[in-house]
Amino acid sequence: EVQLVESGGGLVQAGGSLRLSCAASGFTFDDYAIGWFRQAPGKEREGVSCISGSTGSTYYADSVKGRFTISSDNAKNTVYLQMNSLKPEDTAVYYCAAGRHPLEYWDSDSVGNWGQGTQVTVSS
Repeated sequence: EVQLVESGGGLVQAGGSLRLSCAASGFTFDDYAIGWFRQAPGKEREGVSCISGSTGSTYYADSVKGRFTISSDNAKNTVYLQMNSLKPEDTAVYYCAAGRHPLEYWDSDSVGNWGQGTQVTVSS
């Protein structure tokens, strides 16, 4: 049984920071890419960032490069998303997700496992 358990999220002012956590279980961490999607009302679900459980290679959407940092603690099967310099346009429901290697794209069709989602709201 694959499980992705999220924590974090909340309400912050523009320029503030949040850290999201995703604890994974039920599969071999090294065989997967794990990361985050987000979806704002009326918009398509967007791939935000992911990290390879085997190599540590990372991906970031252009919209978050330089502001968000993904990291992993493989011993704990946990992935983190540090979100700094938050903007109102970052407001969305954020979902942890995992897709088995190899992945060509970090999009919704590339992953088969999803967390429950957590709301991030950035005020201005």
